Amino acid sequence: MSASADSPGWALWFTGLPGCGKSTIARAVCEELSRRGVEPALLMMDERRRAYFPQPAYTAEERAKAYELFAREAADLVVQGRGVILDATAYRLAMRQEARAVIPRMAEVLVRCPLPEAMRREAVRSSQQSIGGHRGAYVMPGMYQKALMRKRTGQPVPGLGQVVGVDVPYEENPEAECVLDALRPVEENARAVLEFLDAWLPGLPPEKGDAA
Repeated sequence: MSASADSPGWALWFTGLPGCGKSTIARAVCEELSRRGVEPALLMMDERRRAYFPQPAYTAEERAKAYELFAREAADLVVQGRGVILDATAYRLAMRQEARAVIPRMAEVLVRCPLPEAMRREAVRSSQQSIGGHRGAYVMPGMYQKALMRKRTGQPVPGLGQVVGVDVPYEENPEAECVLDALRPVEENARAVLEFLDAWLPGLPPEKGDAA
């Protein structure tokens, strides 16, 4: 993990296949930290990409630039002393390694999930979006199925870039600081992340009810 004694800020990057559940776990961790009096910034690539590129083309070049801007945004907050939770697939290991080079203190949470399970969850999420899910404006519903159909037929899908797990592989970091099993309950995974944070950041306020 990257670290600097000059900044009290920190960044925790949640990564894994689309549909692995990283956003849900990241939010659960943010909620618990808030109960402790810590208010980390939550940066979600699905949302931030729209800020960087109001009319995204989802090209490889645009994706690389988006991750560069994403890492810089996190780095600026960390330098200011903020805690930052990043929620982004960053399928290439190099993307996360490059982020470590600019973020003063960063650790990685890998949410490991079998591809069939990630596809199942994404399909469920897509059906929920169709009746008002909050992320519908940022994520194309049914992206796995559309990517598979595109691969079978060769027919392009407007607005759908390369889909991780179908068009390009996800590259795990064998040295990720915290590794979660997506098949375990959200509460259990969130607890594992918080235990990691308590060990990594000794000055973090304790859980309510714990001894100071």
